[in-house]
Amino acid sequence: MIRKMILAIAVGIAASSAVTQAATEQDKASSAILLQGFHWHSHKTNWYDTIKNQADSVAGLGVSHVWFPPVSDAASDEGYLPRQLNVLDSNYGSEQALTQAIFALKNKGVSAVADVVINHRVGTLDWADFTNPAWGSWAVTCDDEWPGATGDCDTGGGYAAARDVNHVNNTVQADIVTWLNTRLKAVGFEGIRYDYSKGYDPYYAGMYSREVGSNFCVGEVWTDLHYDNVDAHRQLLMDYINGTSGECGVFDFTTKGLLNKALENNEYWRLANNGSPAGGIGWWGQKMVTFVDNHDTGPSESCGSGQQHWPVPCDKVMQGYAYILTHPGIPTIYWAHAFDWNLYDDIKVLADIRKQQGLSSTSSVSIQAAQTGLYAAIIDDKVAVKIGGSNWSPGGSGWQLAASGSDYAVWTLGEGNDEKERTVVFVFGETASGQDMFIRGGIDHDYAANNLGLSCTEANKLCALPISHNNLRNVTTASWKNNDNYLDWYGIENGQGAGAEGTAADWTTNAWSSSWGTKMTVAVNGFGEEPLNNYGDHYWMLDAQMDCSKTVNGWFELKTYISNGPGWEADVSQAGTPYASGNHFAQCGKISVFRRGESSAEFHDF
Repeated sequence: MIRKMILAIAVGIAASSAVTQAATEQDKASSAILLQGFHWHSHKTNWYDTIKNQADSVAGLGVSHVWFPPVSDAASDEGYLPRQLNVLDSNYGSEQALTQAIFALKNKGVSAVADVVINHRVGTLDWADFTNPAWGSWAVTCDDEWPGATGDCDTGGGYAAARDVNHVNNTVQADIVTWLNTRLKAVGFEGIRYDYSKGYDPYYAGMYSREVGSNFCVGEVWTDLHYDNVDAHRQLLMDYINGTSGECGVFDFTTKGLLNKALENNEYWRLANNGSPAGGIGWWGQKMVTFVDNHDTGPSESCGSGQQHWPVPCDKVMQGYAYILTHPGIPTIYWAHAFDWNLYDDIKVLADIRKQQGLSSTSSVSIQAAQTGLYAAIIDDKVAVKIGGSNWSPGGSGWQLAASGSDYAVWTLGEGNDEKERTVVFVFGETASGQDMFIRGGIDHDYAANNLGLSCTEANKLCALPISHNNLRNVTTASWKNNDNYLDWYGIENGQGAGAEGTAADWTTNAWSSSWGTKMTVAVNGFGEEPLNNYGDHYWMLDAQMDCSKTVNGWFELKTYISNGPGWEADVSQAGTPYASGNHFAQCGKISVFRRGESSAEFHDF
């Protein structure tokens, strides 16, 4: 049975002295990349059709989530003065077009995030004649500009352009949850972006997100940044996260402001604070959603258009992406930059590096330089980045230039790459919904001790095989592949996604049945129909670059585990192997084909 699982993502937990860590479902996947799926002028076209028609390109960019503009009927063209919440026809398109756009993304393994504007609301014809849902004066905070307000006093900052919503009121709470559950979820939304989050207590944001089971939650807390007191600014971000009880992350406006100054004035020293990143990512990276510009801060279709309230210099946008796509936090790509500024290919290269190298919201940062004209850092000891006009490159051997442009460059550590060869393993195993296949393997410890003079342990990984995954497109298995650097016997590696039982494989078939719905392929979705699969349904595939120098004359062992039921497969007795074992033996640099619990084996060249 096939199941297309949705990524349970979050904006999860690192450390700050001011923060109590919260263990939520949203902390499981730290490999997300968000695309802001609109700009300030998007409402001028049939925007939902644009998103639907670009679904392939969106998926190709490597993003996991797309943030949509506000979808409810509104008094403003852009949707930020909501009027009738339950009416989902807007200037961006009809409810039907919205549903089709979200469905097109879902078919590519990409989740939709709703822009939830609930701090304020306008009346249908007057100040506060709210309809659909209908509210009375009790729904407006007591300190609102409207003299007829009779609700509880505001729990956050005021908003003069519309009526401030009284979130203390039980009817307001119930109607918002109903709207989220029966309208937004019904058209396919799975995540939440909260607009103007400083306008009401974050408790309510956390409550609404929990009530509807969102798989992504981020708030917009945009306050003045006083550059002589950066810590106070990022503390406000921490306070918001804590206020939601860890349910929601927050846009890292501190990092945004520091990038602005660094790029405007070559003041790259602003990006470091006591050896750590100076923005929110330096305190609680897993809860930070980073960005270069958005519909408010930056231009739209071209430099000089749109709102531009707090923009990065137009000619230095790619420096910003080189920073956020290599650093901790969940990075956001801005639609205008990728699709209107012709930066798609350059941004994609950086996004691919992030995914291929397994960088995540909790990656470690070792800052090498932070001075006038230069910022340089090494992330997770395997990716190096520099931005700024001054020259710099990482020291030591093995570094290979992976991306470069005007005043930015990214390197990956290529030591041993000459020894790595593409290796594919297929293992037949029928599974039910909720079950996934994992593989463990390497060299037998006793054989290594008796014949190779190696004393193998989990710490030294001498019997493990260095790998890097070629397929990071399956949203279900992507978090398990992040920081999975070895095929080994030991289970979950440090930094792997929760629930991993080893190295994750992906379900494949040689022919997708029309009865299963829209065709899924490994090339696009990370699972489904695969040209290398000439064998049939239920062949789970591991596709990785493997260090063949660590094998026994090209051979290595493996055994499979199926989660949530079947568990470990039975021992086998495969013929023609380099030594006796109850495990399968595969060949590095080739296609190896097995069936769970059976001794047969096939080997093919690519």
